[in-house]
Amino acid sequence: MPITPPTHRVERSIRAKTGAKVVAGIDEVGRGAWAGPVTVCAAVTGLRRPPEGLTDSKLLTAKRRTELAGLLDEWVSAHALGHSSSEEIDALGMTAALRLAASRALEALPVCPDAVILDGKHDYLGGPWQVRTVIKGDQSCISVAAASVLAKVRRDALMAEVGADHADFGFADNAGYPSPVHKTALQAFGPTPHHRMSWAFMDALPRWQHLKRTRLVPDEETPRAEQMGFF
Repeated sequence: MPITPPTHRVERSIRAKTGAKVVAGIDEVGRGAWAGPVTVCAAVTGLRRPPEGLTDSKLLTAKRRTELAGLLDEWVSAHALGHSSSEEIDALGMTAALRLAASRALEALPVCPDAVILDGKHDYLGGPWQVRTVIKGDQSCISVAAASVLAKVRRDALMAEVGADHADFGFADNAGYPSPVHKTALQAFGPTPHHRMSWAFMDALPRWQHLKRTRLVPDEETPRAEQMGFF
């Protein structure tokens, strides 16, 4: 089934209705991973035609994502990344960690956006930003699709670097997400310093329960079933 390419429809609508001149698309990667940061990219694209084949990073092969990321580096008007570490996720919960990473990305842009498009239905960013949420925005909005690709490629590279010191976990291949290799290593060696120690997958590691951290405020944005994954 052919993939419908993203357009500037939402960006144009925001400009027309609000008078915004600079619109940034935002997407995140790493929300469901067990290890590593959650990474957010903010991308400003203007209204130019994007590189051929741009779409949601999850619909692309690793090779094509990397190729597109190289093109997007030069094509976008501006972009910046923000990260929240596993320690910050443990301390704050995913919603607050996403807000922190997105704020870091937006504040690192060389130009301040007048409006922001967030992928999904939940506005985890809030004020002072003027936010429009778009379900499947990474497939339909050019700026969000660009942010999706850049965030995924950069975080994958970061996890490959982290994985050099933890070869048994296969971070270069799974980017900190649950996989058979990752689960086996957790059972055998316990969590690394890059793991989210407050997450429910720790409940399936009785040998390593002494390392689990308890967060006082539940995280509504990361369901327990998603955190587990062993079963």
